[in-house]
Amino acid sequence: MGALPPGALLLGALLGVCSAVLEVHVGTGSVYSVEGEGAVLPAWYTSSSQKKPYISWILRKTAGEHFQILTYLDGEVKVEETELKPRVGFLHPVLTHNISLFINATREHDSGQYMCSVNVVDDIISPVRSMATINLTVLVPPAPPACRLKGSPTVGANVTLSCASQKGKPSPMYKWQRQEPTKQVFFPPAQDRARGTLKLTNLSLDMSGLYECEAENRAGSAKCSIILEVHSNSEGAVIAGAVLGSVGALATVAFFAQRVIGYRRRKRDGQEEAANEIKEDAVAPKTPTWTRTPPADTISKTSTLSSIMGSRDRPYGASPPSDTASILTAAGSYPGPPRARAPPTTTNGAPWHPPQPLAPPGGLPPYSLARAGAVPVMVPAQSRAGSLV
Repeated sequence: MGALPPGALLLGALLGVCSAVLEVHVGTGSVYSVEGEGAVLPAWYTSSSQKKPYISWILRKTAGEHFQILTYLDGEVKVEETELKPRVGFLHPVLTHNISLFINATREHDSGQYMCSVNVVDDIISPVRSMATINLTVLVPPAPPACRLKGSPTVGANVTLSCASQKGKPSPMYKWQRQEPTKQVFFPPAQDRARGTLKLTNLSLDMSGLYECEAENRAGSAKCSIILEVHSNSEGAVIAGAVLGSVGALATVAFFAQRVIGYRRRKRDGQEEAANEIKEDAVAPKTPTWTRTPPADTISKTSTLSSIMGSRDRPYGASPPSDTASILTAAGSYPGPPRARAPPTTTNGAPWHPPQPLAPPGGLPPYSLARAGAVPVMVPAQSRAGSLV
């Protein structure tokens, strides 16, 4: 067999060098998974070396953070302390050159860029070929949406049905439709699929029914429904009148109850004030004074009466005292007693005694009668012959 030409030897050498270059391959650049399900990131490498490789999987978040999650070194697999530790690993034995990564029970925050790098001793390493990247996106199905009605569903009015889901990745789209017995599908502009609204204008009674909204994305879908009951204007007026009447009745009862309570309170306060005034104005009773000072005209009249009664009891022949002895002047002055006459020593041979004044009827003297409040009466004098003077 002859020798090979120099050109063939050079080509064989170049092919051997190229086959010895380490290279990492990926089955796809993007992987999608639904939250709660598993995901596989397919990857493998080619190398002419029979020595054990050094493999590393790194997760890079959108914020620029890097986490090393899995490594293979000197024949040992090591799972780093991350949230993925109980759920991540190599899908196949590493020596088979299949370095695919699996993640169980994916979560939304598992999304990110996963980078795999391989290094083998005695192999030519190229920074570009020894590393590969796979993007993982964890999809989240829509949460059950909430259906709402905005507006008054009366004949001729306009209402808006809204539908919104609080969770979903990517953001869900919404679709409204009317269910049996009268099924109906709506289109823009009445329906806004991005916002989840449905506008119904110029309502009529036959538009009443069950309306259903479906929120959907690549991960799944969820539904909600609402019953639309269109009322006539008369029914609305009756309902409004009943509500207003009830409110008015309650207000009237409350008003009169307040007035009655206020009246009773004012009446009670007035009675308490009157009782307090009586207690403050009350004066303790005084002991009556029975001793009275007779008026001046009563004393004068009593003295005159005593003088007259005394003159009737005097014996004949005795001179009566002057009237000025018992009557005060109008000015209140007293002229003094009359001049006394010498009394006779004997009368018909018997000794003379001055006459004693007689007590008035009842046995009380004039001054006692005056103190008791008796009113004196003027009695005309009587002459010796018995005639009135």
